[in-house]
Amino acid sequence: MVSEHSDATNAETAALALKILVAGGFGVGKTTLVGAVSEIRPLRTEELLSEAGQSVDDTDGVDEKVTTTVAMDFGRITIRSGLSLYLFGTPGQDRFWFLWDELSQGALGAVVLADTRRLEDCFPAVDYFEHRRIPFVVAVNCFVGARSYGGDEVSRALDLDQGTPVVLCDARDRDSGKEVLIRLVEYAGRMHTARLLDSVG
Repeated sequence: MVSEHSDATNAETAALALKILVAGGFGVGKTTLVGAVSEIRPLRTEELLSEAGQSVDDTDGVDEKVTTTVAMDFGRITIRSGLSLYLFGTPGQDRFWFLWDELSQGALGAVVLADTRRLEDCFPAVDYFEHRRIPFVVAVNCFVGARSYGGDEVSRALDLDQGTPVVLCDARDRDSGKEVLIRLVEYAGRMHTARLLDSVG
């Protein structure tokens, strides 16, 4: 007879935790997205913007932003029974990019948040994940007052590889953020399976 303790141990063993990065330009909503979807109190490493950083941080279009992530954001969300995602929000400024290589180790994939008012700000993140063959989706954070664009238009503007998903979202809304993460997990799963089949074929 199998004990209840054995059942609990088997359930814990079967649980899968996947590492996901949330990247994008300065002020695009990475901290907001992680905080909105996380079922635990998110870890944040935000500091107040200083006068010293004004010469290097481009705040055009995000004038009301008063803090910035200096290391990472961290949160966790359970997608379904046995599947949890650990979310790591990356810092957006160039001077913190040395952290990206460390954060990307072991990641299943990434969400690249985009703001159509500052679309060029997500080019570095797109290039980073393409060059390292890390599957990613582009999530367009639909800011109030920003002109709306379709996924195909954003895909062409960013010159994305064919098949890279582009989804519209509201980083403040938990359900919207969760849908983005589900799309990423599905896409990354297909990409990793295809690469595995290629390697053995």
